[in-house]
Amino acid sequence: MSANENLIKIFEYARQQEETGKSFFQDSLHRMGVGAAISAFKRLIQEEEHHILFIKNILEGLKQGNPIELSVGKDLAIEPTNYFDERAKSEFLQQCLEGSMVPEVTIFNTAWLIEKDLSEFYEKMSKQTEGKAKEALQMLSAWEKEHERFFREYRDKFSETYSKMPWGG
Repeated sequence: MSANENLIKIFEYARQQEETGKSFFQDSLHRMGVGAAISAFKRLIQEEEHHILFIKNILEGLKQGNPIELSVGKDLAIEPTNYFDERAKSEFLQQCLEGSMVPEVTIFNTAWLIEKDLSEFYEKMSKQTEGKAKEALQMLSAWEKEHERFFREYRDKFSETYSKMPWGG
């Protein structure tokens, strides 16, 4: 297999995984009970769409035998955000705990696993490539690490809080 064919396979897999993440976020919207969570997920969906477009542009070029062009990725880059401001974050956590919103906790944990897996994939693949492909994969890894950080924060807070709750008996 040529280096170009290998890169096409890597980026095809990446596109499929980004599509899967986007679909998960879209499907999760109807189960979210808190407006701030819905807004955060809509923002994440938008970012995933940018990742998908970036990867599609890379794939188009690779399939035509062109070198990878990173300028599109830089144009698509979205400034990292906390997704919730501090007030919304506090309200979201409180509402989840008061309402025992296990579905939201499960959604956030699953989302963390999706983003963690994808950031690790990009990082691993970047170590196996060079040049513009390596740079593209590093950009994707950094973007996914921002998402991973966001979901890990909530997963950790939910786990800590729930582990300290009196469960009766």
